Amino acid sequence: MRHEKAGHMAIKMNTILQAKMPDGQLDVATARLPAVRPVVGDWLLRDDAYGAQMALRRHLLQTRKQDVYAQLPDGLAAAQGFLALALEALPDGFRVHGGQVTCPDGVQVALDWEAPLWSAGQIFQQDVCILEKRGNEHVLTGAILCFPASWTLAQKIGKPLIGIHKPVSEYDAPIATRVQRLFDGVQAGRPVWRANALRYDDPALFQPRLENDPRPVGRPDAPYLRSERQTILRLPQPDAVAFVIHTTVVKGD
Repeated sequence: MRHEKAGHMAIKMNTILQAKMPDGQLDVATARLPAVRPVVGDWLLRDDAYGAQMALRRHLLQTRKQDVYAQLPDGLAAAQGFLALALEALPDGFRVHGGQVTCPDGVQVALDWEAPLWSAGQIFQQDVCILEKRGNEHVLTGAILCFPASWTLAQKIGKPLIGIHKPVSEYDAPIATRVQRLFDGVQAGRPVWRANALRYDDPALFQPRLENDPRPVGRPDAPYLRSERQTILRLPQPDAVAFVIHTTVVKGD
């Protein structure tokens, strides 16, 4: 009985819906990859699902650390650079004091600069992937990924962009070239963003899948619409960018 109750609580915790899709996001989501827009206003966002999403994120960090967090040693400096920028961009409701952050839900998070993405995962709704130029491609050197949409962090860490997107059929060589050019060209202080949108039968935020696992294909009438606002941000470290993912799930029309 106790096991059933725990399972029910986990399912409820993983089913978190926003009240509505952000204005204009679906219009951007229909643009062909990797069409982007300049960020107008804040790049770090907080919405009405903050409290529920953060409860799930902190739960996953404590119970599924190997699944949601990865940091290569040579990517630590870039991850630290991201956290420093994020703390400067905090939206209303956060307070930084004495080496810790008080979040809008009242939770206090100590800043660990030796594990900056671990700290970020407990403060922000956004997932974060740090990518650094290694040769001709950007490589994933660190990430906090609590809300994967059909991919697994352990299979992607240390891989370049083309390997990260395996086995996405749409991500062919011309698209890969365009995305790499985008990552090379994003400028400091001028982040850009794009969005996607897919129908899902399952509203769960945490949906990891291995590369060869079957992907859920949502029917046009699937009950949930999931959209990622994906922001690309130049970091202070040379050739390093952050790929910041804000996930919204709503009941479909």
